[in-house]
Amino acid sequence: MLTVGVVGCGYWGPNLIRNFMNLPGADVKVCADISERRLQHMKGLYPSIEVTSDYKDIVNNPKIDAVVVSTPVSSHYEIARAALEADKHVFVEKPLTRTVKEGISLVDLAEKKKRTLMVGHTFVFTAAVNKIKELIDSGELGDIYYISTSRVNLGIFQEDINVVWDLAPHDISIMNFVLNSRPESVTAVGHSYIRPDIEDVAFVTMRYPGDKLTNIHVSWLNPSKIRKTTVVGSKKMLVYDDVSSLEKIRIYDKGVTVQPHYDTFGEFQLSYRYGDISIPRLDDAEPLKIECQHFIDCIESGDCSKSSGRDGLEVLLALDAADRSIKNKGGEVKIEYP
Repeated sequence: MLTVGVVGCGYWGPNLIRNFMNLPGADVKVCADISERRLQHMKGLYPSIEVTSDYKDIVNNPKIDAVVVSTPVSSHYEIARAALEADKHVFVEKPLTRTVKEGISLVDLAEKKKRTLMVGHTFVFTAAVNKIKELIDSGELGDIYYISTSRVNLGIFQEDINVVWDLAPHDISIMNFVLNSRPESVTAVGHSYIRPDIEDVAFVTMRYPGDKLTNIHVSWLNPSKIRKTTVVGSKKMLVYDDVSSLEKIRIYDKGVTVQPHYDTFGEFQLSYRYGDISIPRLDDAEPLKIECQHFIDCIESGDCSKSSGRDGLEVLLALDAADRSIKNKGGEVKIEYP
């Protein structure tokens, strides 16, 4: 039985507590939050849980095996580092840290301590994203040309990070996962319409090996909640709509082919293909439950997580490059991986 302590009982923390509580291999002993109201709320839901306003009570508790960090990103590094130094396994919500330097420090420390460091990239545990990866790996879509995503809604405006750091980690982690690769360079533009110096809308373009292009539109200023991804391949195309409850993935047997031989420009022709639309069946298991179980399994087996600290660091590097590109009016920023 893995004993777990959760730091942060605000927006996402209670979901993590619920899932770890319901897993047969874990037991949440204590949770921490600076809000007494939130602590009493958790105590009301789980009378057996201990509560504290100081995360160090969890970190320094010898009975705690793993620490889950679900706090504002500015505090991730301090809490996660303290937990690793105390020989705890650590699960950190996305993004891993606020800076690349902090991310490198945590990854190095986890490797030195031989402890599991996992980042909450929940979408890589969804049935839809794993189906997309399966289709790409099998070659059913052909060579991937580009991926385009929209992750927009009205709010929630964050105080310590911009919209890229808030929303884009989801899409960057998805793209790295399904392409089994990482971006070589980033160009991005964004603007602060509501509050100075905190971008609330941005367009991020990343170039992957093999001239694969990806584009991410993120915004806190949109009248509709949109969570849509389009994958265009040489054989087929795919649309993933995470907001849809029944048909999250549609596969389009559509494409275009250049005729292999022509003597003059007048003979140049494109062949368009319009085939069937298929909708694959997907498992409806809760992704967060799968993610929490994966964390426990990695601790027990010692295997590397599919959203490891190093995966989180690669997302950080892309976020940092996007920030630098925005400040440089959309100039291309090449990513150097440590």
